[in-house]
Amino acid sequence: MFSDPIRMGWIYLSLAGVLEIVWAICLKQSRGFTNPPWGFFAIVIGVASVAVLALAIRTVPLGTGYAVWTGIGVLGTTIAGIWLFHESYSPLRLVFIALIFISIIGLRLTGGK
Repeated sequence: MFSDPIRMGWIYLSLAGVLEIVWAICLKQSRGFTNPPWGFFAIVIGVASVAVLALAIRTVPLGTGYAVWTGIGVLGTTIAGIWLFHESYSPLRLVFIALIFISIIGLRLTGGK
């Protein structure tokens, strides 16, 4: 299962996307880097996210990988913002979030070599 390089690329890409979400939450908690521990975590996790993305794009096409990585980040941070920070969740906003999710699935289905 884990010997397939393309599958591993997608696993790395998923992990990089999750790290992107965590990075954004830490950045929010850092309050513009005025809360140093959270700012430190934001930097470390942000670098880790890019490093894992670099592993993913060894086998996942660059454009697809970058789009999926940012899509996971947008989708996850939007959901986290709604859940953790009580941000808006208007029906129209939810429709556009769903479109991002559909795009990620479409890129996954069409993005393999």
